[in-house]
Amino acid sequence: MTDFAALIRRLSDARIEFILIGGVAATVHGSVRLTRDVDVVYARHPDNIRRICDALGAVHPYLRGASKGLPFHLDVPTMITGLNFTLVTDEGDLDLLGEMTGGGTYEQLLPGAVRVELYGRPCYCLSVDQLIAAKRAAGRPRDIDALAELEVIRDRQTASDSGAD
Repeated sequence: MTDFAALIRRLSDARIEFILIGGVAATVHGSVRLTRDVDVVYARHPDNIRRICDALGAVHPYLRGASKGLPFHLDVPTMITGLNFTLVTDEGDLDLLGEMTGGGTYEQLLPGAVRVELYGRPCYCLSVDQLIAAKRAAGRPRDIDALAELEVIRDRQTASDSGAD
């Protein structure tokens, strides 16, 4: 079971540049759908990658779904040569994405992201519009299913921002 608070605090406390995406981001905006992991897009510059490796080393990251015994070590060279990592850790499942379908890289997503406080830590989260675009681009059945709820959330936010009830 994923300890969402522990993972998000770990990333934030390590000063990792990341944006919450996926189910956690949808929940931040009011979605009632459940998620089993923390999904983030991370900045790919060397200092940030080093901070990721340092922060996650203590929770023993390993490739989710990989056979036991497969040689894997999350370190700077591995992250520089890779892009997206679906991991299991002692604190739960974490997906580290260097870029995401329908959104792009950390630098491309950041201007549209919203700053939120989650578990007592400041972090960035995709906006509802970014989530909708990402779900449409991914096109998986579960993403399509989530679109109606996200569109209702967006419409309510728009009505609230305009002062309508």
